Amino acid sequence: MSHAAQDQIAPLLTPEGWDLLASLGPYREDTSFELNSALRKAGHSPGLVSAVLTQSRLRTKAEAKFGEFARRMLFTQAGLEQATRLNVAARHAQRFAAAGISSVADLGCGLGADSLALASLDINVTAVEMDETTAACATVNLIPFPNATVVHADATSVPLEGIDGVWLDPARRVTSTSGTKRIWDPEAFSPPLSFAESLAAAGKAVGVKMGPGMPHDSVPPGCEAQWVSVAGDVTEVSLWFNAVRRPGIRRAALVLGPSGAAELTSGEDFGAGPAAPVGPAEGYLYEPDGAVIRAGLVADVALQLGGHLVDEHIAYIFAPQLVDTPFARAYRVLDMMPYNVKALKAWVKAEGIGVLDIKKRGAAVTPEELRKQLLPGGKAAAKKAGNKTATLVLTRIGEDRVAIVVEPV
Repeated sequence: MSHAAQDQIAPLLTPEGWDLLASLGPYREDTSFELNSALRKAGHSPGLVSAVLTQSRLRTKAEAKFGEFARRMLFTQAGLEQATRLNVAARHAQRFAAAGISSVADLGCGLGADSLALASLDINVTAVEMDETTAACATVNLIPFPNATVVHADATSVPLEGIDGVWLDPARRVTSTSGTKRIWDPEAFSPPLSFAESLAAAGKAVGVKMGPGMPHDSVPPGCEAQWVSVAGDVTEVSLWFNAVRRPGIRRAALVLGPSGAAELTSGEDFGAGPAAPVGPAEGYLYEPDGAVIRAGLVADVALQLGGHLVDEHIAYIFAPQLVDTPFARAYRVLDMMPYNVKALKAWVKAEGIGVLDIKKRGAAVTPEELRKQLLPGGKAAAKKAGNKTATLVLTRIGEDRVAIVVEPV
């Protein structure tokens, strides 16, 4: 981690820093400048004031992932970006608890989100973190749990005798002066995926969190791959080996939404499984959740809905009836026309449309660019045109590019 991160954490690990941080309310961008001046006037050093305000901002941002726990935790910017949301970490922890595992090593624990979830289920946790500043944050974050120990070490060097479960969240970003950058090769992760596989080969119950864009051919054989989406955002794919793998499941899509959790699973390997029929664009269009698409379960959802695809390579499902499903968002099909900018422009004008939502799959179009072409003159022109809203879906059916007019259900 950069010296900058260290400079932002070290001052907080003093009685003065900790008390000052605790005395602040929720962070507000519009009052931060005045607060900065007031704290300096009160005699606090510029370094401490900067650290306290940075931490206050990160805590407020972290509430989306950690809820009220965020108010008592310490964060770094890079650590927060990679941290697992608490409701997802709780599900990871439940896997180990359900398998009867009483001790888990969290290798590459980051700020300690997964360790926190494991420890709260009375599992003994050894949380290992190579970066000193991040390890210091994890130590503070795990203070409420006597059954959690933080070790500042390389994840691959810690002895695992007597520990039956391992959770890994490999670093998938490299930090440089220009910020953090994602890396895609599983062997370039820290620790690499092959290290996790070697632990699984030795019989340990292993869970690994990977980025959701992981290609199917990189998923090791003999594990379960579960893609997770939270409020429509695909956050991860977790790979589960041995005791924490569910029997008969190769791939799964877990959708966490406002109405709870829903999951779709398949015992078939990637590329196998049912094929969806192909048919016309009619009735209702369903846009599958990202986790469903990543897990290769679009055909399974199409069959559940009594629906079909218009093109076997494109993840839009059409069905004659409206069926309530947590796995896809439904739109009513109103009209369909060939994709032609001139014709679409005339249609926008004739309909008096001022707000246009554009979705696409299998079409080489940038929605923002097209919106500028169809609604020239920006917001002022849109107001004049009226506030009529329309949703366009651009896709192709075989070789034909089409624009489908839909309305959200």
